Amino acid sequence: MGTVASGIRDGKGFDVTLAAIPFAFLFFLSFLPLVYNVLMSLQQVDMFSLAQVFRPFVGLKNYQEVFARPEAWLVMKNTVIFVVASIAGQFLIGFGLALFFWIGFPGSSWLRGLFLVSWVMPGLVVGAIWNLILSGDFGVLNYLLKSLSITNANIFWRSDPAYSLWAVIIANIWLGVSFNMILLSVGLSSIPGDLYEAAELDGANGWQRFWTITLPMMRSTIGAVISLGMIFTLQQFDLFAVITSGGPNNSSNVAQYWAWLWSFKEYDFAKGATISVVMIIVVMIASVIYVRSTRHEVRG
Repeated sequence: MGTVASGIRDGKGFDVTLAAIPFAFLFFLSFLPLVYNVLMSLQQVDMFSLAQVFRPFVGLKNYQEVFARPEAWLVMKNTVIFVVASIAGQFLIGFGLALFFWIGFPGSSWLRGLFLVSWVMPGLVVGAIWNLILSGDFGVLNYLLKSLSITNANIFWRSDPAYSLWAVIIANIWLGVSFNMILLSVGLSSIPGDLYEAAELDGANGWQRFWTITLPMMRSTIGAVISLGMIFTLQQFDLFAVITSGGPNNSSNVAQYWAWLWSFKEYDFAKGATISVVMIIVVMIASVIYVRSTRHEVRG
């Protein structure tokens, strides 16, 4: 112990200290809760045994009972639709904005900064704002749709089963567009301008330059953006709690909100943990994709 302490004082063990502190943080606040969550999904847990570690072991019974529920596959389908639609909307709009601001014009930096407002706002605040925008009787969105003659009647976004999930998707797209725009803007700025000048001299038009230069050079950035978008979208909870509460009749219920309902409404913490474990596996897959997509950037 004295040798380690003297090494730290001499500066030789400083790098070890820098690595040990975040490792301890991750171990106690991430790894141990993760192990506890997985263990809880294999046990029978109620309010009286929640504080205990050794509880009746039931194996995969919780997983079987969760996926045997009549709403299970609706929730899973809603989760897939929510993730795919949110990521697609955030990426396409964010990429379009990144290309727009990449051109550069007076005031572009100031205007781009305004888009960051949505990213720094808490999810509960965003949900409250979109609650007003999506209101069926006096919402701004219905007013715009009727003004543009897209619809003649009010759409009850939050209470109509056909639209409730899309109400949350629209709000989540708005929330994540700025994050996609910033990351994609960084990727665009790293592309050498000489490549575009050479391609233009060779007679390549705008679409050809985008397809042969921009997209290949942005491959790792796009992979990172989509992977991070999947992770953040699977963690989204606030918008569901504020806008639809998973209803009506589970039409907008997704896995992350369903896990919360099991744990804190039904007080069946084992089944809530079971859903969380399934989500953790998906997030880990997305994390591996993210690490692989940025591997060459880190090495370079």
